[in-house]
Amino acid sequence: MIYFAKFITSLILPPGCFIIILLISALLQYKSQKKIPKLTISIAVLIYMVSIPLTANLAIHSLEYTFIPPQKLDGDVIIMLGGGATLDSPDFSGTGGLSGSASSRLLTALRIHNRTNLPVILSGGKVYASTGIESEIAKRQLLDLNIDKNNIIIENSSRTTTENAEFTAKILNKYHFSKPIIVTSAFHMKRSMMNFSKTAIPYPTGYFTNTHVSIDLKSFIPSYDSFNTTGIALHEYLGIFQLWIKS
Repeated sequence: MIYFAKFITSLILPPGCFIIILLISALLQYKSQKKIPKLTISIAVLIYMVSIPLTANLAIHSLEYTFIPPQKLDGDVIIMLGGGATLDSPDFSGTGGLSGSASSRLLTALRIHNRTNLPVILSGGKVYASTGIESEIAKRQLLDLNIDKNNIIIENSSRTTTENAEFTAKILNKYHFSKPIIVTSAFHMKRSMMNFSKTAIPYPTGYFTNTHVSIDLKSFIPSYDSFNTTGIALHEYLGIFQLWIKS
């Protein structure tokens, strides 16, 4: 009963409802015109394909498992890349909060710091007028978690992954760091490492997928989460392609 309810819910909510509407529209067009509405059906099929977990998992899995967390943490500094922040939403010790991806990165950076006692560089500025300065919000939250302020360095100007790498490179040179541990979401790690030096150590976190992609009935039921995941993967592939063109 639980799974049936979830299935019905997925058809009622977007993008499932859009697929249903398009199919009904195609049926009505066929009845009135006696001609198969190929464009309408094609759009419905396209939305369905990019909205199912199978497509989403396959699209993002190869990105997430390009790198795996190293067993040995032999870097000399931790760099946490920004992943989105709100401007003035209520938070425990102030205003402005990190997105889900950024929060996952923060937690991983904290855990690595607790094990290694390495300093943390927080990289991320204000991307839009309605978003917060990620590095400053992250610093406040790390201070709440009892990290010594002397172990936190902020880079609050970058707006893109490329700028993350460019601006933190200046900090690395200033403090004579040479082997940074890069903490970012697993789906974002491949593009990140294309920007950072070869001495950087990738530490992916916040996985969408398991180590092995499994297929079951749920894999073919459209959902907003899967639509969003597919979009995230396509965004990363586009960014990787742009870097490839530049290089």
